[in-house]
Amino acid sequence: MGSRKARDFIDLAEHDGGYLLHLLDLARRLKVGRITGRLLEGRCLAMIFRKSSTRTRVSSEVGMAQLGGHALMIADRDSQMGRGESVRDTARVLSRYVDAILIRTFGHDEVVELARDASVPVINGLTDLLHPCQVMADLLTAIEEFGDDVSGLRVAWIGDGNNMAHSWLNAASRLGFALRLACPPGYGPDPQILARARAAGDVEMVDTPADAAAGARVVTTDVWASMGQEDEQAAREAAFAGYCVDEALMARAHPSGIFLHCLPAHRGEEVTAAVIDGKRSRVYREAENRLHVIKAILLDLIP
Repeated sequence: MGSRKARDFIDLAEHDGGYLLHLLDLARRLKVGRITGRLLEGRCLAMIFRKSSTRTRVSSEVGMAQLGGHALMIADRDSQMGRGESVRDTARVLSRYVDAILIRTFGHDEVVELARDASVPVINGLTDLLHPCQVMADLLTAIEEFGDDVSGLRVAWIGDGNNMAHSWLNAASRLGFALRLACPPGYGPDPQILARARAAGDVEMVDTPADAAAGARVVTTDVWASMGQEDEQAAREAAFAGYCVDEALMARAHPSGIFLHCLPAHRGEEVTAAVIDGKRSRVYREAENRLHVIKAILLDLIP
């Protein structure tokens, strides 16, 4: 164990479009059963969770089990890292035990530091800045719906300029699809991530959710207050008034357009029940695709 890594999976912008398409194709082949077997038998994934999780944890554990490997859960409250052990020491020790490390945490710098000091691949399971595995699952869902040419997609992001918005921006910059973002004043995405995506692709900030949704094949959003922002809930509810994805907004999308949400969702806030539980919603297939995407990433990264 602890072989020298070829790469990590931390930020979609660190990879070229060809590599991302390769992972999506691998995920699809895994999903339909064209690739089978205990391909990671004897391999172990360490999973560090400094934030609570449903989809990331379950998809990673099940994915490793289906591939014949083992996933080891390390909760913050049960680890020395949670008591102040340095990221460097954690990275160097775990690299001598396991074949890859997945981390879900708050500060993005922590993932970068972990990857720098680990000699095994590191996977970003979510930070406050980025959520790359989720957007890969979203893209797989879009490919299943509309075909392989993701460059022809038009995606509407409605709401907070958060880690999901950033990962959509990074994906658009690498894969060439059109992305329109509508965010309330003061809640836009990171200016550097936005500028980089604008320079590389068909990306625009628009004035209203209706402008973003017009003609979109994918309409997507997230909660208004993410983990760690609970004390901002009231202020955000006021700022995000008018940014709920409802049936009128979906009517502006392409007739075949679908709705995506990374979950968990707050019905009646960022999306109505009629939309998320309606015929254009693909949120449960999207959630399932987290499993197939993480399996593809693990297969690609673990030697």
